[in-house]
Amino acid sequence: MPKYSPSQIRNVALIGHGGSGKTTLLEALLFKAGAIKRMGSIADGNTVSDFDPEEKERGISIELSLARAETGGKLVNFLDAPGYADFVAGAIQAVSAADTALITVNAARGVEVMTRHCWDMARRAGTARIIAVTRMDAEHAHFFDIAGDLRRIFGSECVPMILPVGQGGSFSGVVNLLSPPASPPAEVAEKIGEFRGPLIEAIVSSDDALMERYLAEEKISDGELKMALSRALLAGTVVPIVAVSAGKCIGVAEILDLIAECCPGADARPRKAFRKIGDKVEEKEIPADAGAPFYAQVFKVKRDPYVGKLCFFRVYSGTLAAGSQARQAGATRSERFANLFAAQGKEQLDMADVGPGDIAAVGKIDSVGMGDTITTDDGQWEFHRPVFPAPMVSLAVEPKSRNDEAKVSTALKNLAEGDPTFTVTQERQTKELVIRGMGQMHLEVMLSKLKKAGVEVLTRTPKIPYLETVTGTSDVRYRHKKQTGGAGQFGECAIKLEPGPRGSGLTFLDEIVGGAIPNQFIPSVEKGIRNKMEEGVLAGYPVVDVVVHLYDGKSHPVDSKDIAFQIAGREAFKEAFMKARPVLLEPIVNMEIVAPSQFMGDITGNISGRRGRVSGMDVLGDMQVVKAQAPLAEVMNYSTELRALTGGEGYFSMEFSHYEVVPPHIQQNIVAAAKKSQEEDKE
Repeated sequence: MPKYSPSQIRNVALIGHGGSGKTTLLEALLFKAGAIKRMGSIADGNTVSDFDPEEKERGISIELSLARAETGGKLVNFLDAPGYADFVAGAIQAVSAADTALITVNAARGVEVMTRHCWDMARRAGTARIIAVTRMDAEHAHFFDIAGDLRRIFGSECVPMILPVGQGGSFSGVVNLLSPPASPPAEVAEKIGEFRGPLIEAIVSSDDALMERYLAEEKISDGELKMALSRALLAGTVVPIVAVSAGKCIGVAEILDLIAECCPGADARPRKAFRKIGDKVEEKEIPADAGAPFYAQVFKVKRDPYVGKLCFFRVYSGTLAAGSQARQAGATRSERFANLFAAQGKEQLDMADVGPGDIAAVGKIDSVGMGDTITTDDGQWEFHRPVFPAPMVSLAVEPKSRNDEAKVSTALKNLAEGDPTFTVTQERQTKELVIRGMGQMHLEVMLSKLKKAGVEVLTRTPKIPYLETVTGTSDVRYRHKKQTGGAGQFGECAIKLEPGPRGSGLTFLDEIVGGAIPNQFIPSVEKGIRNKMEEGVLAGYPVVDVVVHLYDGKSHPVDSKDIAFQIAGREAFKEAFMKARPVLLEPIVNMEIVAPSQFMGDITGNISGRRGRVSGMDVLGDMQVVKAQAPLAEVMNYSTELRALTGGEGYFSMEFSHYEVVPPHIQQNIVAAAKKSQEEDKE
């Protein structure tokens, strides 16, 4: 049986803005807990969690990594997440598997854009939260100013608990307000008096009996306060703010004690599973019981060059022994989980079994993927999957060598399998292979990984998936006649062309009477029209939303054949299309842009300058949200523009809305560029 019960397991996600010290803090926590013998550094490229070659080269975290330590009789699973918005998938994965979020804030920089993101995702997930103000030994460190900002931005539940003794170069220690020393250092004595009362009030307010005793000025023991703090953390009514310098290892032991003694155990929040029975959705709680049926969820997938596919999962119920069988919920066939292991950075620690609350990984189970539920139960219950943002930045790729087409496809598929915010699609309209990511750096990293795997590609800006249609009507008769000796070709058709409803594609109406075109050749005319619609007429983009009336034609008893009427249909449609006031349609996207209020004027002006329309504005905490619609062609690289406009403090989401007619002057440029490209291709 597992060594630790669920109540003795702590799953802690380290999340925060890039550069706020998560990786260094994890090194210090592991070192202080005795899990490693010496602390590594990012500069030396020897930290436990940043072991990927890309991470070492760039000096930043790119993927979620795991490590564990034993402290105070508890097992702590740490999930160290990347801090840059381009790699937000790692933070979402970490929070989905954790019970506590340790949010890091740089003492010299304060609240940054990913600080807000991380707070929101942890709040929505219902995890306990602790805010660690890191790098307290740095120049311009301002703990108390930052604590004030945190309370103003995130709410009064944020309360200082572990105070710094000195700041910047004079930072020399910390004081825990739950049990302050009888004779505190002079530089912090006044602050203890200022902050201890509000902290105790916030903690005891979660317990009516304790609150009464507190108001009656009865003594409340440290143990009672810690138990009350545990309940308050779980309820989210108290978010401790703690001071720490990982580099100097000051405040690290206090954070470990807080995690071990007060943070919720893995059994504190029962996980709900669901299943669909017909049109109904049923829910039930999955108990953290080692003897119950096994239930776990995969929160990370990675392709290891030596081991192959690795699936990392959090167990919610039951026990799984190495070598036993389990399956994906909904699958009919079980698979053997031959080797279970715990991750210590890149190291793999063999596990005989894994029980409720713990985190493990398994290799070479191809039927299981990101977000899947693993179980031994037959009840068809599964967990809700984490939700990831849609990638916003795209590139069209093609192999440098045609011989590498299969290698490129496989390598990109493997990368997408491990990153839910990286997608690969073959665009039907533009015939391009398009990769999408959260930002330019995200795509650069993916292309670098591709190159390290021995696959090189050429990249370019993807084509906009324009469409073509008509706004007028036309009537055309076309005869195809070819005589080159022997059997000839003959087909004639007369068509009327008019606009169709949006989204209707082609409406083909057979109005032939009297056998003007034999029945067997009418589908040939339609096929020729459809082929030309797929090729495009005006600028090489697919034609949509037209009505074609086939009302007359002629045939020849010998020379009429399928190909002749295909050609007649194609050429008649081409001529009719150009006479019916053809237009281009462009994709319009819905946008939500979130940024501090001081940037609103610049953002709305920029959107208007991109042919966009602002439809509304909302307030999100101390941020504002601009809702707008804009042509996709104008916002393909908006992430770079928004970063420049807001100094990196803004972020946005985008989704397809509908198609609209392209303005005439812009259409002229698009058509001219398309014709030039076609001519160059012929050369």
